[in-house]
Amino acid sequence: MSIKQQQFESLVKSYYQPLYRFAYWKTKSQSIAEDLVQETFSRAWKSLHQLKDASSAKPWLYTILNRENARRFERKQLPMVELSEEWQLEQVADSKDDYEVLSLRRAIFALPDKYREPLTLQLIGGLSTDEIADALSLNSNTVSTRLFRARAELKNRLSDQTRITNEASHRGK
Repeated sequence: MSIKQQQFESLVKSYYQPLYRFAYWKTKSQSIAEDLVQETFSRAWKSLHQLKDASSAKPWLYTILNRENARRFERKQLPMVELSEEWQLEQVADSKDDYEVLSLRRAIFALPDKYREPLTLQLIGGLSTDEIADALSLNSNTVSTRLFRARAELKNRLSDQTRITNEASHRGK
């Protein structure tokens, strides 16, 4: 087995699952997530010679995945259909999720894309601020600010949900 093949196998073993989880979170579809990850690794194989430092493999792969996801929309211009937040949540919800997990998912889905994207890369992808900056082609300070604002917005949304739930339960008594 060549060194290139060994490097590639190591990348696939290390990053397939995290990339799949992130792709699934973005697309809410198992088949599209699988296709994105497959295409990500296909492009990674073709460009493996460009990866000079193994420590930059993670953001490199997430960058490829994000670009592949964007290409999906460039290739096809399908009619846009507005989907409800409830429908989107049902697509990623797990039957084992409790109310708190569902509330957190709902709050994350409600975030603007510019906050949701770096937050999911951090939470689901496990990327550092610098890796997120590389993957999204942003400045690290911008990523830090967006992560801070995303967490603050999540905190506000979750505390509002808790307050509403508590008020409803007190009225019911």
